[in-house]
Amino acid sequence: MQLIFPGASIPSPRRRVPVRWPGAICVLTAAVLTSGLSGWTVAQTTISSQPLSLEAALKMAEEQSYALVAQDAAATSAREMAVAAGQLPDPTLRLSVESLPINGPMQYSLTDDFMTMRSIGLIQTFTREDKRSARAARFGREADLAQAGRAMQLAELKRNTAIAWFDRYYQQQMVELLTRQRDEASLQIEAAEAAYRADRGTQADVFVASSAVARIEDRIRETLARMENATTVLARWVGESAFSPLGGAPRISTTRLEVHPLEHRIDQHPDIALLTSKEAVARAEAEVARQEKSVDWSVELMYSQRGPAYSDMVSLSVSVPLQWNQKNRQDRELFAKLAKAEQTRAEREEMMRERVAQTQRWLSTWRSNLGRLSDYDRTLIPLAARRTRAALTAYRGGKGPLSAVLEARRMEIDTRIERLRIEMETAGLWAELEYLIPEESVERGAANMTNLLEKQG
Repeated sequence: MQLIFPGASIPSPRRRVPVRWPGAICVLTAAVLTSGLSGWTVAQTTISSQPLSLEAALKMAEEQSYALVAQDAAATSAREMAVAAGQLPDPTLRLSVESLPINGPMQYSLTDDFMTMRSIGLIQTFTREDKRSARAARFGREADLAQAGRAMQLAELKRNTAIAWFDRYYQQQMVELLTRQRDEASLQIEAAEAAYRADRGTQADVFVASSAVARIEDRIRETLARMENATTVLARWVGESAFSPLGGAPRISTTRLEVHPLEHRIDQHPDIALLTSKEAVARAEAEVARQEKSVDWSVELMYSQRGPAYSDMVSLSVSVPLQWNQKNRQDRELFAKLAKAEQTRAEREEMMRERVAQTQRWLSTWRSNLGRLSDYDRTLIPLAARRTRAALTAYRGGKGPLSAVLEARRMEIDTRIERLRIEMETAGLWAELEYLIPEESVERGAANMTNLLEKQG
């Protein structure tokens, strides 16, 4: 907004025209900042000319995540172990020489002494099917735990990526806002200098206007540093694409969690689902411990060969472990596994309450912020803009000081930046809520509810 005064180009005969070093400094600083922003733009163009939308960033983060690969590998490992655990133990081959003389005329002879036997045997342990099924089920629960861990990692990845994307987006919005305000404030330096030359203002007004511009430029530098940090955080999730220009922000006034309340599907919360899977693993381990109280029988078939003058022999033996202290061994182990399962169940119930309360707080703050944003757009920002225009009109007409204009402009800048800050906080809450429950869980839950309603119908 340029200020024009009648007769401003006529120098005052009573005052010497001052050296315009404040304006020169401002112009130099503005050139440096503009160069920095230009370099930033060139760097973005070098990386990619396509805008990076939030959805594209989320897709890239998922494709580049090694945490998800690790969870997939863990699930594959557990499923393979489940197959192996359901099989009978491998048989054992036994080779032996019995009653071999070590002195006398038949020393170390395998055939001279009739008592010497060369034996070959095969031992097989027959594990009960219930026990093998329990062991396989235990690893099956491990696979489910890995999948739950993957869902939690994916939800966390999406939330962190979205928050980093929004952080950079709104820091960039602040830089653009401050840059526009700096450009408008710079015109006030020229107006103050013109008024001073025309004997309509004081030299103090020139310094006050220059100081106002310098403060805005300092805020621009501070915001540029925060934007660079936000880009670094975003690059941790999406790589070099973080330096590309950003696309438009998604609509943050609605969220899936508002449509489908968390209380109706709290079990789909990643943290709760993870603890539910851990509890299932603990109970599967308890079942394995219960099955271990039933002993496994082993059968050995052995063929023994003696000297040529004697007949060969076949032996059949059965062995079974004696759990003579089951009260202090097998029972204790079973009780320990059951206690572990109960511990996990209690932790899950406690976390369920915590997560519901946390989500309700997020929803409440998010809704409140949406109302505040509406108030800013409807009332606060228009009032601040009108105040600035009124102070500017009074200053042009010689009815108000420049300090009133600068104060009004400062208040308008603060109001607009506060509005951006609230919107940034709201976007962060939206990301927490929108990606709290994995989308596939929502779809699965909706499908289950539909099937249930169809069965009831």
